[in-house]
Amino acid sequence: MTAASPQSSSNGSAPPEHVDVLIVGAGLSGIGAAAHLQDAFPQRSYMLLEAREASGGTWDLFRYPGIRSDSDMHTLGYRFRPWTDQKAIADGPAILDYVRDTARDYGIDRHIRYRHKVVRADWSSEDARWTVEAARGDGGETVHFTCHFLFICGGYYRYDEPYLPEFDGLERFQGEFFHAQHWPEGLDYAGKRVVVIGSGATAMTLVPAMAEEAEHVTMLQRSPTYVVTLPAIDPIAEFLRSKLPVRTAYWLIRWKNVLLQSLSYRLSRRRPELMKKLLRQGLERQLPPGYDLDKHFSPRYNPWDQRLCLVPDGDLFKAIGKGSASIATDEVETFTEHGIKLRSGEELPADIVVAATGLNLLALGGVQMAVDGEEVEIPQRMAYKAMMLSDVPNMAFTVGYTNASWTLKADLTAEYVCRLLRHMDEHGYEVATPELRDATVTEQPFLDFNAGYVLRSLHLFPKQGSKPPWQLRQNYPRDIKTLRHDPIDDGTIVFSSRRAQGASDKDERVAIAAG
Repeated sequence: MTAASPQSSSNGSAPPEHVDVLIVGAGLSGIGAAAHLQDAFPQRSYMLLEAREASGGTWDLFRYPGIRSDSDMHTLGYRFRPWTDQKAIADGPAILDYVRDTARDYGIDRHIRYRHKVVRADWSSEDARWTVEAARGDGGETVHFTCHFLFICGGYYRYDEPYLPEFDGLERFQGEFFHAQHWPEGLDYAGKRVVVIGSGATAMTLVPAMAEEAEHVTMLQRSPTYVVTLPAIDPIAEFLRSKLPVRTAYWLIRWKNVLLQSLSYRLSRRRPELMKKLLRQGLERQLPPGYDLDKHFSPRYNPWDQRLCLVPDGDLFKAIGKGSASIATDEVETFTEHGIKLRSGEELPADIVVAATGLNLLALGGVQMAVDGEEVEIPQRMAYKAMMLSDVPNMAFTVGYTNASWTLKADLTAEYVCRLLRHMDEHGYEVATPELRDATVTEQPFLDFNAGYVLRSLHLFPKQGSKPPWQLRQNYPRDIKTLRHDPIDDGTIVFSSRRAQGASDKDERVAIAAG
């Protein structure tokens, strides 16, 4: 089999272009999936369809000042490609270079079709293939492709529409207002008074970055977030890299960080009061004496009920200490001509207001699906191993961890898909379909995470089950065993070939499962 040709088929008389595996998305997950796939199957054809005009996903989309990772790059980086830059907490441009360098060095960039937004996929059991519909270019011309296996790697953020609450009086405000996701090119904020609304990773990145040039930056938060600081340059990583070969050092650093992340999460779950105490002590060492920690840094929830915000080298605290930044914990009552009036009656003057109010989520990239003409209602399906849907053949999707680096799970998901395809090749199967046949499995929310952006969108996602293999684990070491080493044929996935002459799909699946 050969790589995909450079031209996609239009909706004309010519048959749609066909590949073995079609990957949706050319960001961190999609490029990683392609690298795993071509390493495992050098002769298998594949293609990546990317809705935007460039690769990189999140790291190409967001352009706000100071954008950086909220995970260390030794775990956010790919398992197969060591992160070698000095900074473990890297800025957005460095991460984007890493992703694009990977695509170029592995030849993946030659398989990407830009400005192809996948809108629909239809499975035919008779043909054992997907027909994928995409809108191409600004005009939205409809084009079609076919594939044996569909791999959705577009993440779960909605790139075209951020979350923006309704603010009273916004039309009166005479300054500049915008969401961080739609950062204006060339914005001049030097000497300006800035208010950043939000308390998540975006806000805590923006505030110290803008404080370097702005007159003053205020982070306006409705409620506090747990914050932890780490050095941007990991001294242990630097030592190991100076003494060991690159890949050996990377492996050790990666596992050191995985274990530390896991320890933080488990301690937070089992002894939340102790974790609160440790986090508070870290803040006391970095903030000015007498700073009101109870008001500004004491959330109402337990650590890791929402993701901890990472502040590299304590840059947020340094800006607060210098007086170039401050935190206001209050609610917006209304915008005024020259700023924001708070519920407490205080008014924050502002020339620029940035909404860092979060993102909207989108299940499976918003792709509509049907199986043999029957629409797939995603919220009514259950997720198998958090990567396939019940009763949906030959389809997988990537969702990373909420308590650790996204790429740890993305790598494992891609490895599992390759194992699944190899198993099918070895046994002559063309179709793999997870089927929920255990009546004792009960439905649970797909993500057990209390962040607002998750709670707002959970109704759009599939369910997870009360026990494996339908249960979503936030546990990388256990997932290594399950996804990398456990048998593929676990009695839940039903394998089959195309419908035999005179036999129904169902009859054949039952026969294969029984035999």
